[in-house]
Amino acid sequence: METGTIPTGELSGGLDLYLTLESGQTYLWRRDDGEMYSGEREPGVWYTTVVEGEVVRVRQRDNRLEWESTTDADPLVRRLLCLEDDLEAIVADAPEDPLLREAYGTHRGLRLVEDPPFGCLIAFICSAQMRVRRIHGMVSTLAREYGDALEWNGRTYHAFPAPAELARATEADLRDLGLGYRAPYVVRTAEMVASGEAHPEDARGLPYEEAREYLTRFVGVGEKVADCVLLFSLGFDEAVPLDTWIKTAIEEYYPECDGGNYAETSRAIRERFGVSASDTSADSSDTSDGGQYAGYAQTYVFHHLRTGE
Repeated sequence: METGTIPTGELSGGLDLYLTLESGQTYLWRRDDGEMYSGEREPGVWYTTVVEGEVVRVRQRDNRLEWESTTDADPLVRRLLCLEDDLEAIVADAPEDPLLREAYGTHRGLRLVEDPPFGCLIAFICSAQMRVRRIHGMVSTLAREYGDALEWNGRTYHAFPAPAELARATEADLRDLGLGYRAPYVVRTAEMVASGEAHPEDARGLPYEEAREYLTRFVGVGEKVADCVLLFSLGFDEAVPLDTWIKTAIEEYYPECDGGNYAETSRAIRERFGVSASDTSADSSDTSDGGQYAGYAQTYVFHHLRTGE
């Protein structure tokens, strides 16, 4: 067993592991006490995921992030939890906006995640009209029923199923597991990826709006789900998924950003939430269409409004 420690005081802007993993952006981690998305913080609890055939467990204690894994997971943990992001600078450079400043101040240490693209895609296909705990339950069930089982350190862990594994499921099978009308979307999308027809990873190098359009080719994926995959898996930190909570924020706080359709509203809220191009570093991604770090703002506002904290 490999183990390691990352001092959180050395991370720009710190880290709040609970907020990062239970803020509605990832459904591929499991909490050891089974209370993921219960709304209850449990200091020192372990969170576990399986990535590339490796089990990774993390917990936060005092001023350190501890990990244990089947591999040397330090670089993997840093990538999955975006620990290299300069969170202090992202918050400092954000627009002077009362709601945004309140969200950033209340939820210090919340970071974006970078989940594996296929698992992220399926999770957000399952997310339509569902509460976060129910989404997590669906994704966990898919892993248990179709994912590889890994025996390690006296316990069994389930990876999220590979595309070919999930493509073998039938619509009836997935309906029996509680996926409802999402079942055919999941099966068809898995078939598309397994056959090589398309893969969410292929969107990574495209300009932002082209990447969003690319992802909508998957069955059951509209613009909002596409934005979730871009933001929480593919490194497009300018993406702002227009979910119910962000639409509420636009209606109540930013009515001038309502462009009458998804594309125009998305563009306007990205500009409102993001760092202007003149303020970004010279080495920022060439794929960005503006509004850098607007996705961080979205994630904070989403969690702030959803929890009422």
